Amino acid sequence: MTVPMIIGMIMMMSFGLIDTFFVSLLGTEPLAAISFTFPVTFTLISLNIGLGIGTSAVIARLAGQGKQDGARETGSGALMLSFIMVGILAVCGGLSIDFVFQLLGAQQHLMPHIHDYMEIWYFASVFLALPMVGNSVLRARGDTKTPSIIMATGGGINALLDPLFIFGFGPVPAMGIGGAALATLISWIVCSVWILYLLARQRNYILPRLLTVKELAERSRSILHIALPAAGANMLTPIAGAILTRVVAGYGEEAVAAWGVGSRLESFTTILVLALSMSLPPFISQNMGANRFERVKDAYWLVVKFVLAWQLFISVVLWLCSGLLASLFAKEQQVAELIQMFLIIVPLGYGLQGIVILTNSSLNAIHLPMSALVLSVIRLFVFFVPITITMGIFYDLQGIFSGAVIANLLMAMVSVYWFRRSLRVVSAQTHE
Repeated sequence: MTVPMIIGMIMMMSFGLIDTFFVSLLGTEPLAAISFTFPVTFTLISLNIGLGIGTSAVIARLAGQGKQDGARETGSGALMLSFIMVGILAVCGGLSIDFVFQLLGAQQHLMPHIHDYMEIWYFASVFLALPMVGNSVLRARGDTKTPSIIMATGGGINALLDPLFIFGFGPVPAMGIGGAALATLISWIVCSVWILYLLARQRNYILPRLLTVKELAERSRSILHIALPAAGANMLTPIAGAILTRVVAGYGEEAVAAWGVGSRLESFTTILVLALSMSLPPFISQNMGANRFERVKDAYWLVVKFVLAWQLFISVVLWLCSGLLASLFAKEQQVAELIQMFLIIVPLGYGLQGIVILTNSSLNAIHLPMSALVLSVIRLFVFFVPITITMGIFYDLQGIFSGAVIANLLMAMVSVYWFRRSLRVVSAQTHE
């Protein structure tokens, strides 16, 4: 189930990475500006991820129990719910750009760049909700190939349009950083139309109509029971990222630019973990519905061991290629040196971070979303933020980067213990 997801995830994550690469060609100021947007854009993306987790867990369990009508109605409710919730947040975000980004530490001369990007991106985010949640409906049914194709297509369109809109060509004017957001908008609109047609017409996985208010309220309750804690847990990550962005901003625009590039590369190099976090929950939920707990345990330990080995390999590759990657994303020597420092230190914790992410996904899949939320709070505000800030006080940026690795190590140990204990409890309750 995971292998088809990888190509799609590569293309999906290429949105941010390709945007960052082309914007970096405009100079340090635009690169710093788009780096400030990352915690904000990821907050909305995290809401979609949470809604997708809730959707996948509910539909997979209904499918495992043979309740196909309920699964279809739940799919329709999930799409409507995501459109409404993301739309509301996008409007609020658009009205508070100055306040939010000044709070993050963005200097006034960067605000025009941030406005150019975010005013379009907020509008685009509504169209991101539909393919992200729609793909969760497909994955809940065991289809991971089609979501990969849809994500790959969206990423491909974005990659083709980015240089056209950013730098201009012929009758198309150069739009700078705003062109990156416009390319993203167009690609997400295409994916939205595609996923709605596929689910409603070709697969019959959702109802070919809007739900009534009563139906939407009923289905929303089951989705939100898992989705809200899951979304909250995911949204804590960019909140913690925003706090650290504010701390890093104290070291200058060059440090923020390097932090932004490193964060985008991190998303790209942890693709396998993210793919597993999407394919593992439906597998676990369906086996939960069939009361096959031994398969749940085996699957969890298999992915934990694999992710540790794989991400260790990735960290070695990033260390060897750190100089080359830094030179690709930075024109100034100081920025390049900071990017290289990030790539040498931070990836050492990616495998440990992967265990935390997969544990949260597994807890949501066994319908323990509050446990996943508590783990996220512990990870970010007991370990990650305090340790990185404390290390930064004594060792500057190198301390912040090293603190991230230490925090992931401690949290990975807590996560493994928590899941083993939770699975034993749920298994015992079911057998009673």
